[in-house]
Amino acid sequence: MKDALRAAFFIALKDMKTYYFKPPNISWGILFPFVFVLAFYLRNPVDFLPLVPGLLSLSLLFGTTSMETIVITFERMTGAMERLMLYPVSTLTILVGKIAGGALFGISVTMILLLGLFFIFPLNVSNLLLFSASIIISSAAFSALGAFVSVAVKQVFEAQTLANFFRFPMIFLSGVFIPVSALPPSLRPVAYAMPLTYSVDSLKASFGYQPEIMHPAASLVVLLLFTVVFLALSVKIMKGRMS
Repeated sequence: MKDALRAAFFIALKDMKTYYFKPPNISWGILFPFVFVLAFYLRNPVDFLPLVPGLLSLSLLFGTTSMETIVITFERMTGAMERLMLYPVSTLTILVGKIAGGALFGISVTMILLLGLFFIFPLNVSNLLLFSASIIISSAAFSALGAFVSVAVKQVFEAQTLANFFRFPMIFLSGVFIPVSALPPSLRPVAYAMPLTYSVDSLKASFGYQPEIMHPAASLVVLLLFTVVFLALSVKIMKGRMS
């Protein structure tokens, strides 16, 4: 167990140095959420503050999946994944390391966004423990989704297309801008099947807003289940592709 965690740590560290913490990715990761925030603030400054938890969740979603969705596909195409699997590490350990790298990048970008918002708006995190747990578990779930997308396709452009297939419906159906209760009844089951819905709900609760879907602790459990399911599917698919 200790060796597996050590291997996952160094895989995550390698990915962060090689892919994530490069100037273009850092600038994109910071500018994209700030542009999102500015656009919605200019549209409706009065009602902007209730949107902040949802915008933070969106920042996590796009930050974690920005490179996570293509890293494994790219490494399979270049042969780097085959070389990595020559080491005495399991497929599960490799994917845990990959997911950890994407999650840490998403958290870093979101924290920079949050610090900027604190300087501009009178934000108040009423439950710091719930906020921290929501950020960490949400980033793990989103990064695991990115890993699932990355192992499910063969080409980088296919990974980007599939990632957008998951991400863009979440923007409008997960309670970021429109409450899930205000959606047409036919769309609510779709919203309940999206991890972003539970991330938004738990983050709203950490800012003192009333949770809409369920108790925030239950939302965190659901996000953990999403993480486990996406990880298990990724391991299964990757083993099949690499055999």
